Amino acid sequence: MRVLFFFFVSEVFIFISLADDMRWVSCYSICVPSNSRVLMLLGQLERMNGEAMMRDVETARQVTAKIFHLIQTQGESKHTQNDNALYCTFHRRVLSLPQSTRDVQTTLNILYILSELLTVGEGRRVGVFVSKGGTGILFQILITTSKELPPSEELMLQLHSLLAKVGPKDRKFGVKARLSGALNATVNLTKQNLQNTKLLLPSHNVVRLYWNSTVNAISLGKNGVVELMFKIVVPFSKKNTSLLKVALDALGALLKSKTNARRAVDAGHVHVLLALYQDWHHNDTRHRHMLIRKGLLVCLRNITNIKLGRKAFIDADGMRILYYSSTECLPVRTLDPLVNTSSLIMRKCFPKNRLPLPTIKSAFHYQLPHVPAVGPVAQLYSQPLGVDDVVDESDDNEETDADTENDTDNEEDEKDQHTDIETDLNKLHPKKNPGRPFEELKVYERFFLELSEDFQVSNLSTRPIIVPTAQALSPKHVPITSCQEDCNPTKAERAPPSPSVPTPAPPASLTPLELDTIHLTKDQDRKEEARIPSPDTHTTLSSLTSNWGSDCGSEGTEDEGGEGAVLEVPDTALLLPLHDPDLYVEMVKGTHSVPQYAEVAYPDYFGHIAPTFREPLQERVYGVQRSKIFQDIERLIHPNDIVDKVVYDLDIPSCPVIEDNGESLKFNSQFESGNLRKAVQMRKYEYDLVLNSDINSNHYHQWFYFEVSGMRVGTTYRFNIINSEKSNSQFNYGMQVLMYSVQEAISGRPRWVRTGTDICYYKNHFARSSIAAGGQKGKSYYTMTFSTSFSHKDDVCYFAYHYPYTYSTLKMHLSKLEALRTPQIYLRRDVLCETLGGNSCPLLTITAMPESNSNDHICQFRNRPLIFLSARVHPGETNASWVMKGTLEFLMGTSPLAASLREAYIFKIVPMLNPDGVVNGNHRCSLSGEDLNRQWQNPNPELHPTIYHTKSLLQYLAHIQRAPLVFCDYHGHSRKKNVFMYGCSVKETVWQSNISATSSDLHEDLGYRALPKILSQIAPAFSMASCSFVVERSKESTARVVVWREIGVQRSYTMESTLCGCDQGKYKGLQIGTRELEEMGAQFCVALLRLKRLTGIRNHQHLLDLESDIIGTQSKVVSPTTYVVEEDEPSFLEEIDYSAESNDEDAEPEIEHGIEVQENANHLDRLSDCETNHKD
Repeated sequence: MRVLFFFFVSEVFIFISLADDMRWVSCYSICVPSNSRVLMLLGQLERMNGEAMMRDVETARQVTAKIFHLIQTQGESKHTQNDNALYCTFHRRVLSLPQSTRDVQTTLNILYILSELLTVGEGRRVGVFVSKGGTGILFQILITTSKELPPSEELMLQLHSLLAKVGPKDRKFGVKARLSGALNATVNLTKQNLQNTKLLLPSHNVVRLYWNSTVNAISLGKNGVVELMFKIVVPFSKKNTSLLKVALDALGALLKSKTNARRAVDAGHVHVLLALYQDWHHNDTRHRHMLIRKGLLVCLRNITNIKLGRKAFIDADGMRILYYSSTECLPVRTLDPLVNTSSLIMRKCFPKNRLPLPTIKSAFHYQLPHVPAVGPVAQLYSQPLGVDDVVDESDDNEETDADTENDTDNEEDEKDQHTDIETDLNKLHPKKNPGRPFEELKVYERFFLELSEDFQVSNLSTRPIIVPTAQALSPKHVPITSCQEDCNPTKAERAPPSPSVPTPAPPASLTPLELDTIHLTKDQDRKEEARIPSPDTHTTLSSLTSNWGSDCGSEGTEDEGGEGAVLEVPDTALLLPLHDPDLYVEMVKGTHSVPQYAEVAYPDYFGHIAPTFREPLQERVYGVQRSKIFQDIERLIHPNDIVDKVVYDLDIPSCPVIEDNGESLKFNSQFESGNLRKAVQMRKYEYDLVLNSDINSNHYHQWFYFEVSGMRVGTTYRFNIINSEKSNSQFNYGMQVLMYSVQEAISGRPRWVRTGTDICYYKNHFARSSIAAGGQKGKSYYTMTFSTSFSHKDDVCYFAYHYPYTYSTLKMHLSKLEALRTPQIYLRRDVLCETLGGNSCPLLTITAMPESNSNDHICQFRNRPLIFLSARVHPGETNASWVMKGTLEFLMGTSPLAASLREAYIFKIVPMLNPDGVVNGNHRCSLSGEDLNRQWQNPNPELHPTIYHTKSLLQYLAHIQRAPLVFCDYHGHSRKKNVFMYGCSVKETVWQSNISATSSDLHEDLGYRALPKILSQIAPAFSMASCSFVVERSKESTARVVVWREIGVQRSYTMESTLCGCDQGKYKGLQIGTRELEEMGAQFCVALLRLKRLTGIRNHQHLLDLESDIIGTQSKVVSPTTYVVEEDEPSFLEEIDYSAESNDEDAEPEIEHGIEVQENANHLDRLSDCETNHKD
């Protein structure tokens, strides 16, 4: 069997044919500059027959040697002598010589020629060589040569040098080597030449390439190659460093196999590697052999991928060795690869710790009226008593060893990146399916009085607000207060706060400040004489905070007797017209929480004024994550420096705040929306913080909101939230935490500000049990760490994940908005239902009153399109409430745009779908322990009352043929920047999934893209490029998909607002604040007004053309919308153990505009300018 080799080297074309018995029967077609000489030599070879070849070996040697010399000469001169080059091409194939030779020198000459040709060309020539079967021929020569005794050293050297060049381009290199027998040939050659440095170097290079087949690695390990490599790896020496580097590379590749790693551990090689690394570290003072040191670390890294290796590493004092060596490397930036690899090994080997909790279930207990049959909540309730759910029996679980034989193990199957995309066309086509009989839905008619109102009974200007209730639809469930094993007996015994009955007072020395004892003093008339707190005032404030925070054992000041504390409140009425501290306190009294909070947080009480200065995304300091990890490792290296003192613990219900000698900070989270379960002082100025799980859940740790006091001015404190669960966070990409200073507030600056330095988010050493990880073992939590200092003595500061917006704040804002109602505004505030916790879910109706009670005006009033808005289904996404606040304030405003908007639509708004979750400090769930935005397909009226009744409202509208024109659910996004939308499109989903579909299947009105496109034009924080209109299987129970699919609302959206900031537009490089969020809510209203004017065009086809013009969509190309993934950030220079890939979408293609369409677009642009000028 002959195999044809084809080489293309600039000006050289060569064909070489070798028989499978290694006989050289070549034919050439060469085009070289020195054509006359080469042609003569080729002709001479062609004329040689088999007998001549056998008789005249010397001639064959000379001819091949001369060809090699000519190629070498051409290679050296081709860049300067191209103009003298003469080209010719032979198109005929020279007949193969009938006889051949086994002459070693002739074969060497051929290999020299191949080596010369493959050396240049940036790998392209090697690729051609491999594609023509060159690898197999080289293996055949290797096997034949290895059978000769002794084998030719020079021939073996050239063969392995060529294989080292060819291997990286051949995906099946390892498989071919094993099947042909070349694998064993190389191993035997290595064993027989341990002292032959010249031969070992290329053979080790080839051994490293053999590893790309897992089965080969096992085979090599069985043949003793691992032990063989350890014989070659020696202590520090300036000799044979190239060989040592290659040997370490090969060893590192072999140790990727868990089987080989176990062999190395059993043979005691972990200690050997550490000793070698120490030796090279101490002796390589000029850092000239960093690659050798890195190779030793790579071997350790691969060994410690198995549990046995990690144990051996700890037993060999590896943590201390790498810690000190890495610390010595830190000043030299070029040694960062060594530091990063050492850091990775130490993090991996750090002994897994359990969270300092008795259980990962929430510290608060709420008994459900009935438990779901399946799902996480059912598993939580079926968990046997006494089970340790914090960690598994084994603190570390390895993956199943994948070292199994598979001839195709070198070919990685391509994973479908879009496996979550819906591919069932039946599910992709919206079908109006109200689901419930109309007789059941008739009861919801009471929430749509505007559709039947005749306005004949009373004068329009004095019409009372009707407030129907849905209590009969959803029975109120009061939490069981009987003392159970994991409930809070002290808190359960308290009576729920009532608007009319104050909370009973505990003994004076332990009294938290009650809501009814707050007395406010406002200096409204003498702004220039505003009282700045004196030192005495500071003391009073601190004492006030201590009692308000329920600090057990603290002594109240004399001023805090029966009269109650006096709190000076800054006059912010002009800046915060919708905030009233007195009204807020009254609202808190009517709010029901599971812990039965009786305290108010200062920020919610004082209010928040958005700062006037910009808050840019924080620039990440190089090496900050590494620095924090090293500080964590020091806990193991220097255990005597660790304080490990609990200073706050909600699992001690009678006394969560633990008294000390004043050397520790004081923490508190016992107020509405608060979340901090435990605080542990680890060092003098460092605290580990543990967040509370969502009630009736054992995870969802992300939202935090807590109070800190007792700080020292100018001291830098480090805070570590140690039980985060997501694998990445915007804290790695410029986001800072929020801090609120009470001293600043009293001084007239009540505001949340971004704060914190050295912020990073990384995997830690706290084990996450499989119970909390969905059955997955070996998972870890993540740490969010930040450092900060305080500017005021005796201050009380609050930290939050994002700008807090409590349920009581919503009630206060709604009451203030009602006071703003003018005779021209139709506003009705209903109670949609009561939640599990007994809180009411408000439903707002906003539109414009009819101009008169004439039939025409009333008919126009009733027939206005409906817009349905909702927000805050996820409690931790507080930015959604701030966007909703901007929407509500715009709708109730007096601007011409607001009036036009009210005249255009009827707005039905549920501003807070999850009041219970918000009140109790949950991040994602309600009291049922479930994500309410995954319950829309089949909500339970008892467990998910707000979703059940909101969906029923929409089902009622569908029955009476009044489905909303737009449905939008406001959300927050924790891992993307900007504001963007998710929508639903059959066409774009099909484009992304590549499923077969007919043109009729893809017929779709492009109107779903109009609203987000308008927003991208007028809202600076909005990014069209981040939008997605793909329907995913995992989102089929969300509001967006269910309303689109079952109610038939084409413009059904989720609007996501970043928790971090923007990377485009006007706010590029800035962190987002409440001003920008409220502006987004207002701009959403303006976009609806523009949408109305678009949809008001009579010619429907013209509307489609106009929207196509706005959108710039080309149906014949792939969708411009790419599939949105969780993480959208590039990775950092410093090595981290997770990736965050960029997923920037392609810019939308532009199409030429028609004249008429262009004129309408220009009209819209002018309209936009007009609207902008009229905004409040």
